[in-house]
Amino acid sequence: MNPILTARGVYTTYDSVDVLTGVDIDVLPGKITCILGVNGAGKSTLIRSILRLTPPRVGAITFNGINLDRLKTHEIVRLGIGCIPEGRRIFGRMTVVENLHVGAYAERSSAKIRARLERVFQIFPRLKEREKQIAGTLSGGEQAMVSIGRGLMTDPQMLIIDEPSLGLSPLFVQENFNVIRDIAKTGVTVLLVEQNVNQTLAIADYGYVLLQGHVIVEGSADELGSNPDVQRAYFGGVK
Repeated sequence: MNPILTARGVYTTYDSVDVLTGVDIDVLPGKITCILGVNGAGKSTLIRSILRLTPPRVGAITFNGINLDRLKTHEIVRLGIGCIPEGRRIFGRMTVVENLHVGAYAERSSAKIRARLERVFQIFPRLKEREKQIAGTLSGGEQAMVSIGRGLMTDPQMLIIDEPSLGLSPLFVQENFNVIRDIAKTGVTVLLVEQNVNQTLAIADYGYVLLQGHVIVEGSADELGSNPDVQRAYFGGVK
């Protein structure tokens, strides 16, 4: 199986300092690939590099065999890469349904937009109940649903999800991870960037651990979960 996304020898720099140093990853289609690491490991920089919000100074990133190095962020999204940002970042003064429509900004077919909206409401019935509610008045868990739903409105082949557990109660964290697993079962490839090791490895197929900007270990979720060096050095020895 050929990867849907590849990164080879990626170096990304902030203020003349390399934050990513020679990163190589493969993301297989229809699978959940996770990027694990503590704060400052370079996880968010990797996302920014893929979307060319912070373009790499060296290295190549491809999606479906297309080199992304000459594309703008909106062009990359149109290729089929959706992103759910850290901290949700919904439009608090807009309604739920208006937030969701933002995700379909590039789609001109009203029929396709309606079909995508119906799909989101099937995944999140609570959003259907609150579609006319101002998004800023929703609970944190409901806002997370809006953020994921907005990402799905792009009809992505691959969905990048950045720190979905951030700021949520344990109940909503579990619910979000269940949704991510269900989304992958529909054939959408997921690149999941997280610090929550246990929840992430419970749903991931394969993963990479970043430390100080480079990959220190990779393997299946089971291999990472049982790796004593990873557990001891980066996750407090707790499996």
